[in-house]
This record gives sequence, structure tokens and C-alpha cells, in this order.
Amino acid sequence: MGQPKQTSSVTPLRAMSCAVSFAVLGTLFLSQPAALAQSASPQPANSRSAASQDNRAANNAASAAGFDDETDDTAPAANGTTANADDAQQRPAIPDAQAGDDITGSILDEEIRRLNTREASVDEALPRRRAAESASTAETPGIPIGTFVLRPSVTQSINTETTKDGNTRQRRAFLETDAAATLTSDWGRHQLTVTSEGAWQKNVSGEGEEQPSFKINSDLRLDLPDDTTSHLIAGYNFYREDTDDPDAIADAAQQSDVQEFSAGASVQRDFGILRGTTALALTRSIYSDAKLSNGTTVSLSDRNQTTGTLRGRVGYELSPALIPFIEANIGRTVYDETQDSAGYERSGHSYGAKAGVEVDLGEKLKGEVGVGYEMANFEDSRLSSIDTATLDASLLWSPIRGTDVNLDLQTSIQPSTTAGESGYVSHALTTTVTHQLRDNLVGTMIGGVIWRDYPTDSTINDELVYTAATGLTWNINRYLDLTSTLGYELTTRKEGTDSQQWRAGVGLKLKR
Repeated sequence: MGQPKQTSSVTPLRAMSCAVSFAVLGTLFLSQPAALAQSASPQPANSRSAASQDNRAANNAASAAGFDDETDDTAPAANGTTANADDAQQRPAIPDAQAGDDITGSILDEEIRRLNTREASVDEALPRRRAAESASTAETPGIPIGTFVLRPSVTQSINTETTKDGNTRQRRAFLETDAAATLTSDWGRHQLTVTSEGAWQKNVSGEGEEQPSFKINSDLRLDLPDDTTSHLIAGYNFYREDTDDPDAIADAAQQSDVQEFSAGASVQRDFGILRGTTALALTRSIYSDAKLSNGTTVSLSDRNQTTGTLRGRVGYELSPALIPFIEANIGRTVYDETQDSAGYERSGHSYGAKAGVEVDLGEKLKGEVGVGYEMANFEDSRLSSIDTATLDASLLWSPIRGTDVNLDLQTSIQPSTTAGESGYVSHALTTTVTHQLRDNLVGTMIGGVIWRDYPTDSTINDELVYTAATGLTWNINRYLDLTSTLGYELTTRKEGTDSQQWRAGVGLKLKR
């Protein structure tokens, strides 16, 4: 009895699989040098992964034989050709493989296939040079004091000044010592910043009033939970009243020394897209006696006052760079003496509101602009109320690197101490341009105008004050600067004589 006919396709399938595997491996080993030699020449896009296609064609043929006929030795390949030994030998061995090609389950990198690897550029072979720090922008290391850093500076200059008021002209030469310091905390959370500056003058020739000044301000920032930030501020300001001030004593040899004490607190919190701010500020002003040319003094204690202001602001965050806001404030001013020397009660209230937008575009532009309305009234019915539309702006613009433009526009109501006068509205515009001429040379230009707008029923005419100044700072090194300044001021009046002032000086600034 003969053996039954073999119907299983396992044995022929294994035989064919082994044959195809050996053929593919042999083709890979024999064609590898040719592939390396041909890697520099471009290949057609449709010739990629030829070996993988041959392998898939062979598997398709084997699968077809197992289910249809074990003697069938051809089958459709993936690309529409027949998969046999002759076709496999006629195909390109291994074309120029790209990243992601399937070649026996591995990826060949282009740099491995290159016979000569790419040479590194000079910039990559050598370490890059670090840009030298500009002497004008370099910050001094300061003096460590516990968890604080103190950065002091002292400037000694010699100056000349010429003042002309009508037909009267005065000249003086004087020494001026300017001192400034910044104390900053180095804490992981919260921050305390204390800034101070002062000037002391000494006439060495000529006649003219010396103008000493000193101010110090502190700001404690508290980083509270729930996106809340609080500021506690305090300050002191001392200065001598200017001769051109509307409230100055006429023909005084020395005007009054003014001391201002300030304190305040503010809280700012973010409520999603809304940002709310509440602030309270207190200011105390004290005036000393003025000295007349005949040696007598005039008491100005009736000008001593205390002012409190409550302010609230709500902003809507359209984006981190653009926040429209509305703001309202209310204030109260109380004089120590119920009536001044002329018998007027000058205590009163003030009200204001404005709408504007905060802008923060990084180094290019930041600040805010607002328009509104402000009013002040007095307890004495003989003193008329003052009201005005306001336009306030504080912008810092950098059109090009090394150039900064600071624009400041303020509208405020200034009370008066002249008998029968309520006060005036001050519109002040100041522009400061700072430009880095060279790596260690910085030029500064300042221009400004102040319009003192008195009410229509006032006996005092409006005044315009123009200021212009320029200066150069040469950074000899990080710790020493050479400074020079030149300034001019003109005060014009509708009635009465105009006044002018020229000032020039040169000095050395030592900083740490």
C-alpha cells in the first residue's frame, strides 16, 4: 500500500522561507560596497527600500503557495512586479537611504554613510567670544550688608550760574556735592528697596541763593497668596522753595525750607482677567520761616498741612501687554491753622476720575496713558473751586538699542497761599532722551514745559516755564565717571518781566 499523498504545505513553506532568507542575506552582503559607493549619486524617489520590498514580495509568494498551490513560485509584489530571484538581482542593491528607511530593521545615518565626514566650521571648532560688557550699562558690584546690597555714589562738581530777572542779573560759581545710594534686599520672597539722593551747594564767588535738597524713599513689596501683592511705602523730602515759585516770598534773601513726610499702602490682586488696586497715601508738609534781605523773618507756619488720598483702580486684561483701566480718587486736605495769615480757610476736598490703558511691550514700550477729570473745593466760600480735564501719561520708549525716550505728562491742581487766590492748574510735560554714543559715552537731552493755568477770575496771569538741558557722561571705568551739564530755563508771563537762568558744570562721579 502506498504512502498517502502529502497535503500539508508546512515543509515546502519552510524550505522556501529558508531559501528566500539566504538569498536576501547574500544580496545584502554582496551589495553593501556598491551601496556605499553609490551613496553620493542621487537616486529616484521610487527606488527607496528595495530590499524591504523584495522581502515583502517573497513573503507574499510564500503565503500564496501555502493556501493555493505549493508549486507556485511567483506572486504579485507590493510594487506590482514579480518577486523572484532574478528580479531581486536586477534591483538596485541599496539606494541612497533617507532617514526613516527600513533596512533590515535599522536606520543608517547620513554621516555614517559618508566617506569623508563634514569638517566643523571655525565658529564651531573654537569657543565663541563673550561680548564685552558695556561700561555705561555695567552695574557696580555694591557693598554686601547682611541680606542687602548697598550701591552708593558721590559726585563732586563745579558749576556756574547766571540768573536774569528783568533788569537784575546775578552770577555765582559754586561747588555742589551730590550723593545717592540704593539699598536692595536679596531675599527669596518679598523685597525691600530704599533709595536716597541729596545735594549740598557752597558758593565760592558771586551772589545767588544756594539750593540744598535731600530725599529718601522706601518700598516694601509683600508677595501674598492668591495673586496678591502689597506695597508699604514711606519717604522724606527736603528742599528749599525756588524763587520762581508762585508762592515764594518776594525779595527774600532765603526762601522757606520745606519738609515733606509721606507714607502709604496699596494692595493689588488679580481676579482672572480683572486686576484690582486699592491705595491709601498720606503726606505731611512743614514750612520754615523765610529770611528777608533786611534780616527779619516771615513765619509760614500757616501753610503747614496734611493730605490724605484714597485711590481705587480696576483693570481688564485684554492681554499681558494691554490692560485698560478705570480709576477714581478722593482726597482731604487739612491745614494746621484754621485760617491763614490773610484770614482764609484753605482746608478742602478733592475728587478725580480717569480712564486709560496700561501698555507693556517689554523693552520697546511700557507705561500708561489716561484721561479724566479733577476738581478741588475749599471750605472758605470766598475761594472759588478749581476743576479741569486731565491728561496723564508716563511712557518709556526704546526706538533702537541704546536709545531710551522717557515721556512724562502730568495734570494737577496746585493750591495757592496768595490772599484771595484758590490756586492754579499745572500742566507739566517732560521728555528725556538718553543715547549711548559710544560704549563708554552716554548723552542725555531733557526738554520740558510747565503751564500754570490760573482761573479766569484770578488776578494772577498764566505763566509758562520752558526748560532745556543736555549732558554727557564718560565712563572712565566701572567705578568712575566724568560728567558735564548745560541747562537753560525761561519763565514767561503775560504781565511782568520774564526770568532766565543758565547753568553749566563739570564733575567727577565715584560709585561703588
